[in-house]
Amino acid sequence: MKPNDTASSTHWHLSCRATRLLFLLTGIANAAWAAMVPFAKLRLNLNDAALGSILLALGCGAMLAMPLTGVLMKRYGSARVLTLAGSTMVISVPLLAIAPSPIWLAVALFLFGALLGAVDVTMNNQAVFVEAQAGRPLMSSFHGLFSLGGLLGGVGIAALLKTGMTMTWCALAVGAAFTLATLLQSRHLLPHAQTEPQHEQHDKFRFPPSMVWLLGMLCFFGFLTEGAMLDWGAVFLRFERGVSEAGAGLGYAAFSVAMAAGRLTGDFITHRLGPVKVVLVGGLLAAAGLVTIVAAPWVPLSLLGFVLVGMGASNVVPVLFSASAKIPGVPASTALPLVTMCGYTGMLAGPAAIGFLSRATSLPIALGGTAVLMAFVAFNARIVKPRTN
Repeated sequence: MKPNDTASSTHWHLSCRATRLLFLLTGIANAAWAAMVPFAKLRLNLNDAALGSILLALGCGAMLAMPLTGVLMKRYGSARVLTLAGSTMVISVPLLAIAPSPIWLAVALFLFGALLGAVDVTMNNQAVFVEAQAGRPLMSSFHGLFSLGGLLGGVGIAALLKTGMTMTWCALAVGAAFTLATLLQSRHLLPHAQTEPQHEQHDKFRFPPSMVWLLGMLCFFGFLTEGAMLDWGAVFLRFERGVSEAGAGLGYAAFSVAMAAGRLTGDFITHRLGPVKVVLVGGLLAAAGLVTIVAAPWVPLSLLGFVLVGMGASNVVPVLFSASAKIPGVPASTALPLVTMCGYTGMLAGPAAIGFLSRATSLPIALGGTAVLMAFVAFNARIVKPRTN
């Protein structure tokens, strides 16, 4: 419902601002851990195999926390769960920098992943209902701020380290900023009554319908594509196109900038085209980009492919998230955690699957297979068509 008076309009703007800030800070927190990885490897003298095993703890924490978050949201509301998880970041982020042993780093990563998983589900729940109150698309810009936070976090931490600040103090600064912002903005988050309609609050548990699982599968494919660009883009350019080590990261940089730009303009695009066309065109554009990457004989054309993938995939996941919270008869607190968990699974397990397929065939064939998955997303675009009871 659109705000129609001064009081409700002010409340909506404050809720929207609070949710935007949390998306931005979550992106910064993710970037903070990414910057800590090489420091942790050196500090604890970890080889690649040991580090890879420890990194699984982050995904395990997130995956286990998401279903539990759905249960807690039904009982206490997303605002309370988000406040609790966000306020604990002041402890969890610095723990990553000071963990004295590999075991403690795994424990710290598990806690950090669980909190990030809870924050991810609850802030998306808030975003869905802020968007519903606005009466127009907003989800893409929320996710765009997450992407922007990742870019700002990486640059900001690098700048702080150059001034002589230690990684521990950088981590403490990020955790404290997250906690302080969460506590200050918590009063502006939408209350339980607005994010979980009264007639749905006491529904008995029912196995989620097939539509929820299909949305989860499409999110899995969308996040898998993002993970493929992150983990395999530079490898492809280095070993398949002969790009130097210094230039191999240009592909992911092009993808990231295109994705951030696409999401920051995605609300306008979704408003003009509608969610079905966004998923249809976005899926086809991402598929075309992946084909361009692996088939183009020249590096500049391959880089153009990375841009196309970023532009195409940028708004697919936000639209799927919005659709998952608007399924008639299915509470958002049931659908959102499941769809989010499927997405995380794609981000974590997808790149590993590409690695196995690449070993069995070749990396171009494996990445080309990802194009087929994005075409499947486009083929199922009508699933995001708004429905009524």
